[in-house]
Amino acid sequence: MPRVWLVLAVIAVALTIFTIVDVILTDRSRARGVPKAVWVLIAVIPVVGAILWFAVGRVPAQAAAPTYIAPDDDAAFLRDLATKEDQDERIRRLEKELADLDDDPPVDDQK
Repeated sequence: MPRVWLVLAVIAVALTIFTIVDVILTDRSRARGVPKAVWVLIAVIPVVGAILWFAVGRVPAQAAAPTYIAPDDDAAFLRDLATKEDQDERIRRLEKELADLDDDPPVDDQK
């Protein structure tokens, strides 16, 4: 029986240390409810602190991740796309003007 208690105590200590490290390394924006310093104090409570941190205090990574929208739904992307099309059209026009200038015979100013 003492071995069981020893194993449970080691697991409790490991879980507490893991929880404290996780609280410290977690971004402030992902801590729910109270400040991170309070969560560190809560995490010191063996087993109960870990359960509270993982069940209540920590926002899951996928919930904290920004949401992405498709490019065709993004107004900024579409605005930028229109600007790029305008720039491409201007470049084509300038290239055509340069090509037309190259086709003209040189003008001799020394007559």
